[in-house]
Formats: sequence, C-alpha cells, structure tokens
Amino acid sequence: MYEVIIVIYLIVALTIIGFVLIQQGKGADMGASFGSGGSNTVFGAGGSGNFLTRVTAILAVVFFALSLLLGNLSSQSDTDVILDAEKPAITSDIPVAPVSNSDIPQ
Repeated sequence: MYEVIIVIYLIVALTIIGFVLIQQGKGADMGASFGSGGSNTVFGAGGSGNFLTRVTAILAVVFFALSLLLGNLSSQSDTDVILDAEKPAITSDIPVAPVSNSDIPQ
C-alpha cells in the first residue's frame, strides 16, 4: 500500500513539474499582440491558460493530500516503512567481564 502511494506521489510530482514548465509567463501575452498569437487556436479563443491552470491546481491538491497521507502513514508505523521489517535490537557479541571493587584504583 505504502509503495503504491509513493509511486502515485512521484508521478503527480513529475506531472506538476511538466505542467508548470509548459505554462506561459506573464510577458508571453505581449508577443501575441504583435502577430504571433496563432498558437492559442488549439485550445480555443481563451488559449491554454485556463486548462493548464486548472490541471495544475488539481494536481497540487492531490500532491498535498498524498503528502499528508504519507506523513500520517509513516508516523503511525511501528516498523521500518521502507524495509517493511521490524527494527533489530542492538546486541553485542563481545563478552563483558564483571567489574569488582578491587579493580577500581583508589
């Protein structure tokens, strides 16, 4: 379950990056007024701005929801989430000799 959510989380993150890079900046509208506005006809008269903005907003909400879900799952787990195994106890193979009062210098 955790691994599936991580994969979806990474896909959403990469998709957000792609949609943000595709969007035009504020200064791109200036070029449309000088004759290079033919690229907006694919998405209609309003251009691609509304579509890309909506998809980016939806992906951002999904990203934050998955972040909260993953944080909640990892904080409630008593086991190691990545390895899906219990944490090993710290043990030592070195024998320890008992200390008596005569061994302590005074």
